[in-house]
Amino acid sequence: MAQVQKQNVTVCLSSQTIKKAKVLAAQRSTSISGLLAEQIEMLVGAEEAYESARRDALATMDRGFHMGGVHAVSRDELHER
Repeated sequence: MAQVQKQNVTVCLSSQTIKKAKVLAAQRSTSISGLLAEQIEMLVGAEEAYESARRDALATMDRGFHMGGVHAVSRDELHER
C-alpha cells in the first residue's frame, strides 16, 4: 500500500465539546484527531459518490431511454391531412 502524506490541521472547539470528544474517542479506542479524520474522510467520500452518481444520471438522461416500443406508422403518415 502506498504511503499517504498527511498534514496537520488546527481546529478550535469549545472545552465542553473537547471533553465529550475525548470520552467518545476513548470509547472507540482512538483519538480526537482520529475521530475528526474519519468523519471528514466519510464526508469527502460521500460527496465524491454523489458527484459520480450525478454525472452518471445526467449522462443517462442525455442518452435517453429506449422504452421497447416499435414505430408501426411513420411520422409523415400520422400527420397526413
